[in-house]
Amino acid sequence: MTLVRRLAAVAFGAAIVLALSACTPSHGDWRGESTVIAGGSPTGVYYEYGEHLADELSQRLGVSVTVAETNGSVDNLLRVAAGDAVVGFAQGDAAGDAVAGTGGFEDPLPLQAVARLYDEYLHIVVRADSEITDVAELAGRRISLGAENSGVNVIATRLLDAAAVDVGSIEDPQLGLADSIAAVSAGEIDGFLWVGGLPTPGITQLASEVPIRLLTIDSAWVAEVNAEHSGAYRPADIPVGTYGIEEPVVTMAVPNFLMAASDTPDEVIRDVVSTLFDARARIAQEVPVAARLDRRQAIFTEPVELHPGALEYYRDSRD
Repeated sequence: MTLVRRLAAVAFGAAIVLALSACTPSHGDWRGESTVIAGGSPTGVYYEYGEHLADELSQRLGVSVTVAETNGSVDNLLRVAAGDAVVGFAQGDAAGDAVAGTGGFEDPLPLQAVARLYDEYLHIVVRADSEITDVAELAGRRISLGAENSGVNVIATRLLDAAAVDVGSIEDPQLGLADSIAAVSAGEIDGFLWVGGLPTPGITQLASEVPIRLLTIDSAWVAEVNAEHSGAYRPADIPVGTYGIEEPVVTMAVPNFLMAASDTPDEVIRDVVSTLFDARARIAQEVPVAARLDRRQAIFTEPVELHPGALEYYRDSRD
């Protein structure tokens, strides 16, 4: 090979290396950062989504990222703020309470959003053969309003207040989703409330074994809850065919955010958000709600501010 050809080959090889390095995202230093994602119940969407995101981050970064079983939104927010998880899933209403220091939070927590992911739907689940036909009839019954420190419990209390149902009249065992499903199946409780993406895997499994019904929610109650609280809620329908239902069920929805501590390094959060979008199609094959992640909508996390690392990613992705 002539000297000219050798130089040309070297130049070509260098150009390829530069091109590949430009396409490969730079990774932050994860040393000292938690490698846990705060998920939720193993039968819920949070945990399933978190499990696949953890796998994607592990493969991409060469670190061991795992998902933790938790009680849900409030628990997740507390864990992330304490540094026990690098990111966590949370309902928009609970996240808004956390940064404002209201609701179940005594003081504001130093948290910011990574992305708005999808909308979650309030489920009021009873057996198909139950005598309970509307929300008013929950009074005096044994109904799980969600585990302690869950976002379910936040919404349940607010909805029942708006519907003029005395929360104190309900015998509430405070079960998580898996235990609620088992208790309804065994006839140990009359029903349960749950807030999650569509479909929630555990409820899908329950409906395949025990016929269920979902109670409707008056849109006026949604308006009242919004007026009293964060304004994060909207009326929504659970579509026909979900869990085998034959008619749409009117309910309420709330956005879901992926949250991080404000002092998490920008590069680490950029790793998370870039992986979230790059792996969206793969994750959606197992977790359908992941397909709803959208760059144009992901930035709308009010009243929670976006983390600077996430904001940098969204700005760069527009170029």
